[in-house]
Amino acid sequence: MRSRYTAYVRRDEAYLLSTWHVSTRPVPPLFDTTPLPKWIGLEVRRHRQIDATHAEVEFIARYRVGGRAHRLHETSRFVLEDGHWFYVDGDMHDTDMRPEAPL
Repeated sequence: MRSRYTAYVRRDEAYLLSTWHVSTRPVPPLFDTTPLPKWIGLEVRRHRQIDATHAEVEFIARYRVGGRAHRLHETSRFVLEDGHWFYVDGDMHDTDMRPEAPL
């Protein structure tokens, strides 16, 4: 999870796509929106190993767009294949990604 967050910060599309499970991987480009967010923090709330090949990670990622702070709160699902963890999908807790007070 932390490596994928870092890839978002660095806009490393190749890494993100390589760690996204083929069954749910989006079609590039991933960064086609403007203005692009400025990522400002990651808090991993919990992680849970479901079985030998499935896990969940709940996190809050904070970012800024146009000087206004926002947060993305998600529980992500991962699957282990060939010794590598792949992001499959996730459930958003704050579907509107509501703005926070300016930082």
